[in-house]
Formats: sequence, structure tokens, C-alpha cells
Amino acid sequence: MQDQRTLTPAQEDGHIDSAILGLLMEPDVQRPWSREEIDREIGSDTTDSLNRLYGVGLIHRLDGFVWVTRAAIAAEEMAN
Repeated sequence: MQDQRTLTPAQEDGHIDSAILGLLMEPDVQRPWSREEIDREIGSDTTDSLNRLYGVGLIHRLDGFVWVTRAAIAAEEMAN
């Protein structure tokens, strides 16, 4: 019998996306992060997640650095 706690690839992707957003939105360390720093913090290659987050407008990218958009911060504040 398959373990029901096993995540689908889409669920795993969602967890990584959420972890990255949480990292980037941490109030005490909100700053541009290098892609390499994010990979180290998350513990895996985050290229696909960063592409998804950029594609939906939740992060900015420039020269290997990423940071959250004002829209992402506003949405987080409204949710709380």
C-alpha cells in the first residue's frame, strides 16, 4: 500500500515555492537574495520555483538576485 503522506510532484513544487516566498518575506532579513543563497537555504535547486514565482509576479529578478514584489508583501499583509 502506498504511503498517503507521499507528495505529488506538484505538491512538492508548491512546498518549495512557499518556502522560498517565506524566506524572501522574512521581515528581519528582507533583502535581495542570490540564487545560490536560496539554493543553500532550501537545500535543493530552486530554478523552477523561482521561474514560477517570477512568472506570476511574486518576485523580481536581476543579475542573479531575487526579491519579493510589493504585491506579494501586500497580499501577505491582507491575509493576516
